[in-house]
Amino acid sequence: MEKIDPILRGEHKMQEKLETKEQANEFYSREMIDYLAPQMKDFIKEQSLVFISTSDQKGECDCSVRSGKKGFVLVLDEKTLAYAEYKGNGVMASMGNIQENPHIGLLFLDFFQEDKGGLHVNATARVLSSQLEDNDIKKEFLDKLNLHSKDLGQKEVAWVLMEVQEAYIHCSKNIPIFK
Repeated sequence: MEKIDPILRGEHKMQEKLETKEQANEFYSREMIDYLAPQMKDFIKEQSLVFISTSDQKGECDCSVRSGKKGFVLVLDEKTLAYAEYKGNGVMASMGNIQENPHIGLLFLDFFQEDKGGLHVNATARVLSSQLEDNDIKKEFLDKLNLHSKDLGQKEVAWVLMEVQEAYIHCSKNIPIFK
């Protein structure tokens, strides 16, 4: 039996059990990349909604939605994304999880155009906040982007900066189209 990467062990076990290993390997080699291709970057720039998933150090998960004007998730380059965090309900579950476990999953879905589908991005994240110890990093980051709170429409409490680990297109056949 082939050695299974411990990080993917459960995924690979299910592929074997359900006899989808060959199909999965084809998907991995053909569809999954470790950067954002040009069409992926363009897709993100057109989105006004993303679902994010994080988990704490014990692996307890949280899924949240973030939204804003089209392009609110900034594409800095083929490996780097960022978005502003706002106060909301004040719980700060996602940012708290990122402080304990830097892994984040993003799911962008286009519910309005049949041919668009969605995009999965798995990344490592860090929180940049003037209230945390990395104020100099945040200032340099915002200055580089020439962004200021007045440009965003409300006062952000932090930024989440993400380095892409995996990216792949989500098939549109199971995404409902809203009218």
